[in-house]
Amino acid sequence: MAFSATKNQRPTCPECGSAKTWRDGIRRTSQGPVQRYFCRSCGHRFSDPCKAKARSGFNGSDNSKQPQRIPSMILKSHEAIAYYRQICAIQQKGAKNLAEVESRKEKQAAGATETASDIKGKIIDYIWSLKKQGYAESTVLGYGYTIKWLVKKGADLFNPESVKEILAKESCSNGRKANIVKAYTLWLEMHGLTWVPPQYQLASKLPFIPLEKELDDLIASCSRQMAAFLQLLKETAMRCGEALKLKWTDIDFATNTVRISPEKGSNPRICKISNTLAAMLGSLPKENQNVFTYKNTFYLRKTFAKQRKKAAHKLGNPRILQIHFHTFRHWKATMLYHQTKDILYVKNFLGHRNINNTLIYVQLAETIFKELEEYICKTAKTLEEAAKLIEAGFEYVTDIDGVKLFRKHK
Repeated sequence: MAFSATKNQRPTCPECGSAKTWRDGIRRTSQGPVQRYFCRSCGHRFSDPCKAKARSGFNGSDNSKQPQRIPSMILKSHEAIAYYRQICAIQQKGAKNLAEVESRKEKQAAGATETASDIKGKIIDYIWSLKKQGYAESTVLGYGYTIKWLVKKGADLFNPESVKEILAKESCSNGRKANIVKAYTLWLEMHGLTWVPPQYQLASKLPFIPLEKELDDLIASCSRQMAAFLQLLKETAMRCGEALKLKWTDIDFATNTVRISPEKGSNPRICKISNTLAAMLGSLPKENQNVFTYKNTFYLRKTFAKQRKKAAHKLGNPRILQIHFHTFRHWKATMLYHQTKDILYVKNFLGHRNINNTLIYVQLAETIFKELEEYICKTAKTLEEAAKLIEAGFEYVTDIDGVKLFRKHK
């Protein structure tokens, strides 16, 4: 039986004789390119028989060395076409029992699917249990992600020792490991189990405080809604969750004030905002009662991370990658204490109930602005001299013997 393929005619399949074939790319061989074909009826792939024989010198008389094609299970990817996978095996070397191998694979796949489905259902129950206990949405999402991460790492959630092994092998920080321990402890409590959790010593460190220019550059590089969100954090020192829950009724554009609904046990407060921020907020679309349209903190942080990375690359400043939402709160509190030296004012501005949470900003301000405590002093006797000093950034201090004293940070 001879096969041929012209420009408008494709060869029939040498396996089943079907004419339902199509071109399946070009194979590069040492004798030159060969057109490959695919049979839609049986799934067999083959080269143009006439050209393949002409190139290889094969006369079709000896088939003993040709590998035997063994059909396997039908893939139900299309109801009208029965596809077969083929395994080439030389019978003289010994081929495995294909039916037994396929049966074992099917059982393993079925067992794995069932186990994965059970774990997924239990994780959903775990998340719902946290919501019923009143945990914040960000905490629920974070703990749910942590349990999924443990499953991905291969931990047996009902065997605490396997979780300890995963934590021992990980190179993340002790703070991250402590959060994993909290999430897993709640998982065990939900299932009536207990364990002896590993102890991780948390290293205390001062938060990163960027320059104001770096914050402004990041804000200018973000989208309109994200820029307004970050400017709000910068001026009011809101927490991320507090800003995300902000409603249009909480903003008074007549007096440029924002009413903050607290979270994490803080006190409610009202903050003054600038005309610039008021204009940025007023330009946002009023699609619903919330000012910002992000679904939750997870999507908000994901969007921010993308825009922050783009800004750091565009500006050529890797320090921007260290800026997080809470960095704006740290920066504002540090600036306030440096300007006022009033720890109680900073405490009330942040909404802290315990002043110990505010004392960290005293140390930050003293560390960051230590070199700024040195001044350049200038004097002025006339109005023109005083005007020039003010234009140069000097501030008036006092009068002595009819001479005005001005100062400026070095």
